[in-house]
Amino acid sequence: MTEFHPQLNKRRLYPLLNLRHDEVTRGHMLHKLDVAYANTVNLIANPAPGLGSWFHTYKFGDKHMKFRLIVESRTIVSAAVVTALLGASLCSLPAQAQSSGQRSASINDVVSTPQVTGPIAVNSTPGAGTARDYPFFVTEPQFDLALAGYVEEEFFVQGTATRYQTPTMADAVATSSGHPYKTRIVVRRPVDAKKFNGVVLVEWANVTSGYGIDLHWQYSREYLTREGYVVVRVDAQRVGVHQERTGLKDWSPTRYGSLDVTAGGSITDDSLSYDIFSQVIKAIKVSDRDKILKGLVPSAVLAVGQSQSAGRLTLYYNSIQPKHHLVDGFLIQVLGGPFRTDVRAPMMRIISETELMLYGLGATRQPDSPTLREWEIAGAAHVDYWWVQYRQGLAVRDKMTPPSLGCDPEPGSHVPLRYVLNAGYHHLSRWVLNGIEPPRAEPITMTSVNPPMITRDVNGLAYGGIRQAEVEVPTATNRGDQIGMTPGCPNNYGMHVPFNDAKLSQLYRSNDAYVQAVTTTVRKNVREGFILKDDAEEIIRRAASSNVGTGRAVSIR
Repeated sequence: MTEFHPQLNKRRLYPLLNLRHDEVTRGHMLHKLDVAYANTVNLIANPAPGLGSWFHTYKFGDKHMKFRLIVESRTIVSAAVVTALLGASLCSLPAQAQSSGQRSASINDVVSTPQVTGPIAVNSTPGAGTARDYPFFVTEPQFDLALAGYVEEEFFVQGTATRYQTPTMADAVATSSGHPYKTRIVVRRPVDAKKFNGVVLVEWANVTSGYGIDLHWQYSREYLTREGYVVVRVDAQRVGVHQERTGLKDWSPTRYGSLDVTAGGSITDDSLSYDIFSQVIKAIKVSDRDKILKGLVPSAVLAVGQSQSAGRLTLYYNSIQPKHHLVDGFLIQVLGGPFRTDVRAPMMRIISETELMLYGLGATRQPDSPTLREWEIAGAAHVDYWWVQYRQGLAVRDKMTPPSLGCDPEPGSHVPLRYVLNAGYHHLSRWVLNGIEPPRAEPITMTSVNPPMITRDVNGLAYGGIRQAEVEVPTATNRGDQIGMTPGCPNNYGMHVPFNDAKLSQLYRSNDAYVQAVTTTVRKNVREGFILKDDAEEIIRRAASSNVGTGRAVSIR
């Protein structure tokens, strides 16, 4: 039986931090303490074998707290908290520090320690042969990881998971435990530890297509490798593993035949997925960090997910996070919400016009707060043209049905999601690590939310929202809904109607005029914090090399 050192009682830990009143009221520092406390309690109650002496330091502003565990085999010998407060004195926190949203983890909420195996050998070439003994949707050769100084490795994660009910806007309820599972994760990390920026993104794979897709990685791979993030894909849901023909088990029985997230077919409603996700995060942060990250020590672990996965992470945020306290911050895109207001972990939601028009998110908007930011991208759709092109290549290579753009008018908005997502990762990391809140964005202008109606200009472009060059300096009409679209394409791809040559010539008398207009827009985006400087320079270079304003043919507008 595990005995907890009295110093690990959270009521004793909170007063060890001398927090300013504004830090307490916005809950940022207390959230970090919740995460630190939960990690420590989880490790004590469920230690990984052979840890010996284990240390971890958490930073709270200019203060540091070190948790130290001394472990022999699987028995806790002692656990102590050592604090080093720089220029701080001890004080008590206001009563709100003990609110219901900030309870310590109970024994029922302890996250089990999984077994991690790998990295799993790659025994065949992606897209060649019949064995398919390589990671599904592996990044190379479509994107050169080695050139970026990165390596991609696959691991199997297995253990026993707890089944959770996730009532709306309320703490999860554990209904049973001890259910065996085995899944896979894919880890992309810098080869050189000096390049690591301290942030790990853990992506909940989207399974809407009948197989898992990690859209955050696919959208932002250039930025994430440029800036030194670690990105971990988690396949936590039944469809991604068990779907007939397209799931991992059928896609490659040789590689994935042993995977199972249904407890032998007895649980098929994904109620194990939340604990599986938590166990992966625990392995990354504590129990198997050295194996998975090869010596890299994360300062923050952020959860990300797109569309269907954003919905799953909304349930995780509202129901699981208040119990497990394992995730440091969340960024979800093109769905998700509404969110509880008493969860301390910062949440960013980035959406397009599509979610306002098709999914009713205009009627469920929430105001920005000390723990929530909502950004809306004018002209953008649920997915963009650029991502569809990339995914088509992966799908053809791995013998999946590729997405189709073969409809009229052209589906697939050309307003990119990736640049705003990149800014989102940047700001969320600063929010979590330094308490610097992200900028607030103007919402897209709507004259009605039920039925949804976006206000548009004479070109059909939306007013309001985050306005990138494709909207402010247009060469086409891009929007997140569809008008008069022929059947056969997904209705959430939006549409793209290029301006004709005469209109382009009228708008932009020269390429210099076009480049100057683009430059003015992206510089404004940078000042406002919605596009990062390196991405802005890329956008300007692309404008300068285009044929817009030259009188020559413009192939992509």
